[in-house]
Amino acid sequence: MSVRQNRILIFGAGVIGSIYAMKFIEAGIDVTMFARSNKFKALKENGLQYSEKGVVKSIKVNVIDKIENDDVYDFIFVTVRYDQSESALLAIKDNQSKNIVTMTNSSIGFSTWLDIIGDRLLPAFPGFGGQIKDGILYARIPPKALVATMFGENNGLVTERIENLAKLFKTAKLPYTINKDMKAFLITHSISDIALLGGLYFENKISDEKTARTRKTAHKITITLKAYLRAIQKAGVSINPSAFKIVLKLPNFILETFFMMWLRTKMVKDMMLQDYANNANNEVVKLNNDLLKFLSQNGITP
Repeated sequence: MSVRQNRILIFGAGVIGSIYAMKFIEAGIDVTMFARSNKFKALKENGLQYSEKGVVKSIKVNVIDKIENDDVYDFIFVTVRYDQSESALLAIKDNQSKNIVTMTNSSIGFSTWLDIIGDRLLPAFPGFGGQIKDGILYARIPPKALVATMFGENNGLVTERIENLAKLFKTAKLPYTINKDMKAFLITHSISDIALLGGLYFENKISDEKTARTRKTAHKITITLKAYLRAIQKAGVSINPSAFKIVLKLPNFILETFFMMWLRTKMVKDMMLQDYANNANNEVVKLNNDLLKFLSQNGITP
């Protein structure tokens, strides 16, 4: 008897959605991507184009620009930025699929997402990055030992659907970690993004490369990161992963030296590209504003 194949819908044709689509398709999994306008047309005509070792390749992908409520998938992966998350969930809330995996940042947890899609929510965070340039995906996939996709139930239990999601990742040979406190993880990770990406901006404009590499920028990142980590602890949120706790113990000059080295990496140079920077800024601004509201509700000022 043949085993029924998982059906996956990836909502969002940006970098993250494209990487997961590529990896799942290569593993023989039934994948559909949802995209609009120019992205829908490009995927329909050219397939999913990506660069591998300097060579541009293409992989065929099923793509739709309309989601029918009775078109049921085993998992829907929502791979959009935080500032787009609520509108994305509203677009699929009437679909009858039972498992919706939100692969995005959140500085306040996921109570607003639960209000939209209920207990179908499976919070997650991607383990990849990169950029799309001229329609071609340039994936940045860190070593498995460093980064893995993170997911878990809201209540921390390892349920049957978590086990099924893990099997999906095993099939695609993708590293993953089941996290029992995704709310704490997402808030902690958001703080790192607010500090790191926010450090590259000055008066809402991306810094030039020379300014970005200064100790002043590294100091700004260090102070922001420490202040927000202490603030969420006061609000009763665990620092997750716990390795981040070392940030609070290290002297500022050590962290600043580390961040000065990080600010000279190709990753940071890519992050300063105009298209990436504008989108990242929109996300970081909302992450920061929502985090401040969350802390204020708990009587805390970082």
